[in-house]
Amino acid sequence: MSEVQSPAPIVSRPHDLAEPRVPRVRAVAITKRFGNRMALRGVDLVVRPGERLALLGPNGAGKTTLLRILATLSRPTSGSLEIDGLPVERAALEARRRIGVVAHQPYLYEDLTAAENLRFYARMYDVPDPDQRIFEVLTLVGLDERRDDRVRSFSRGMQQRLALGRAILHRPSLLMLDEPDSGLDRGGMALLAGTVAEHAAAGGSTVITTHDLGFALGAVDRVLVLRAGRVTLRANALDLDVAGLDRALGFTR
Repeated sequence: MSEVQSPAPIVSRPHDLAEPRVPRVRAVAITKRFGNRMALRGVDLVVRPGERLALLGPNGAGKTTLLRILATLSRPTSGSLEIDGLPVERAALEARRRIGVVAHQPYLYEDLTAAENLRFYARMYDVPDPDQRIFEVLTLVGLDERRDDRVRSFSRGMQQRLALGRAILHRPSLLMLDEPDSGLDRGGMALLAGTVAEHAAAGGSTVITTHDLGFALGAVDRVLVLRAGRVTLRANALDLDVAGLDRALGFTR
């Protein structure tokens, strides 16, 4: 058996070499209707290489709906979306391969071990040298010693760590994280913040939703606030504090 090497960067070189002036995400006039209810009302958004963006808002503001559209898991009612310059309407499969997603559900197979789960997704994404990459990812998320344990025995926080590992397994250029801090302890939160920072340093971008405003301000570059499906605030994280965000979200006056 060949010697296992030290962990490699999260983001793959081919995606790093994309034209730096091309946004990771370009969304124009995105709307989403569920029956008579408008969940999103003309949202415009640009996320550039290496940028970390937090989508914030009260419950029902449209955050998860927008994130699912950006992750190509849902289609907008109207509007256009490009991922790394690829028009999703015409190149959805190629765009999807550039995205790693952590959602409310971990999308893990409970009867499989941690390593078996990652091996399944490695085949889906044609990950080169999958055994090496699985070792790297399990080490990164602190689960290498549990690699052969079935996921059904994992705590919520451990499942969330493995879901993060699944999201970065194929070295995507874009991470879409929907409340990835759910169930994480302090060590898990530090791991999450470090992973997002490393991803940005390698040229990858992240869009994240969270209710932890302090975590958001410490982990991202920009903030976009949604209320009732509309963008009500765009700001640099360094220009905000938790009290100001509370006011922008409508929680305090």
